[in-house]
Amino acid sequence: MLRIIIVEDEDIIRRGLVCTVDWLSMDCVVVGEAADGMAGLALLEKEHPDVVITDIRMPKLDGITMAQRAQAKGLLPRLVFLSSYAEFAYAQKAIQLQAADYLLKPVEEQELAKLMQRLNREKNLEKVPEPSQINLEQEAKALIDWQSWLQSEALNPYVRVCLERIRSDYKAKLSIEMLAEEQEISPSYLSRKFKEVCGQTFGELLTKQRLRKAVRQLSTGTYRVYEVAEQNGFGDYKNFCVVFKKYLHVSPRDFMNRLSGIWQQEDKDENL
Repeated sequence: MLRIIIVEDEDIIRRGLVCTVDWLSMDCVVVGEAADGMAGLALLEKEHPDVVITDIRMPKLDGITMAQRAQAKGLLPRLVFLSSYAEFAYAQKAIQLQAADYLLKPVEEQELAKLMQRLNREKNLEKVPEPSQINLEQEAKALIDWQSWLQSEALNPYVRVCLERIRSDYKAKLSIEMLAEEQEISPSYLSRKFKEVCGQTFGELLTKQRLRKAVRQLSTGTYRVYEVAEQNGFGDYKNFCVVFKKYLHVSPRDFMNRLSGIWQQEDKDENL
């Protein structure tokens, strides 16, 4: 839910926005109101809202100056300007302050609802942290608990063979049926024992091992996504993308793009 403050010197307009707009239906709540920019700045410092809806022309402190001061203090939330003056100069100031929108009075509730829906959506997206190189590698490593499995003295010997083969031959075409045949045991028996030990199927663990290696390879920045897919046993590029996003919640391409940004910043820092 978006927390909103409204800063507007015209009482009838301010009270109309506070009291007559159906904010709850927009997943919003008004947490404060002010009649001038000075009071609005104090309210920003106190409430730390998600959105400030403010008039531009106000006594004591105009909306643009209020926003500039809040920005200088690191207090400026998403900004929506209201004005009766459809003048380009005001729009320019709004753009410079990265305002979410610039609305002319009287504001139509339908237009306001669309804007709040967009700001709510943006806020929800901001809650999801972008995976970095480091935490993606950690996530990939956490997919498999090799140490606890392989160091267990009670580990089923047939399952141990499967685990070792996954570690060493993950690039190859492996299956539980193939390994059962090599060990001259029933595939159903091996499949059951494998899941008892690992809590997942042979195929799932094989996929996770391939992902671990793929993330490490992508992190070097020297391989294309399709090359990583081929070299880690995925074969099909599309299948690799689907599996990568399923387990690590980001596409390989987005991961590479974010890494590219990190490397570019590091290059800039080195040149300072």
